[in-house]
Amino acid sequence: VQLQASGGGLVEAGGSLTLSCATSEGTLSYYYMGWIRQAPGKEHEFVAGISWPGRNKNYADSVKGRFTISRDNVRHTVDLQMNSLKPEDTAIYYCAADRAKPVSTAAAFWGQGTQVTVSS
Repeated sequence: VQLQASGGGLVEAGGSLTLSCATSEGTLSYYYMGWIRQAPGKEHEFVAGISWPGRNKNYADSVKGRFTISRDNVRHTVDLQMNSLKPEDTAIYYCAADRAKPVSTAAAFWGQGTQVTVSS
């Protein structure tokens, strides 16, 4: 599946952004979906994941209580609502998908990244 992420940008600390992921292939049905990020000079880090059709969600400890992942199974999109952003959230954020297992840094499918920059 081909994934397209959007919604990144520059925001001040404490602000909010919503990232969105869509597919050019029409459906995200039956896929585990999630977000992975990579900060400058660091390895990829799991951020949030959601099952099909959306009952189960999991988050990295660093974003729990601040980020919310959701999916729209009619529009075939997956969003990441990011609140109370911190400078350490600055990273390239990737939408990821997998048919067989929950999304991790070993996910089968990745979209292009979208840059999120949080200024202090």
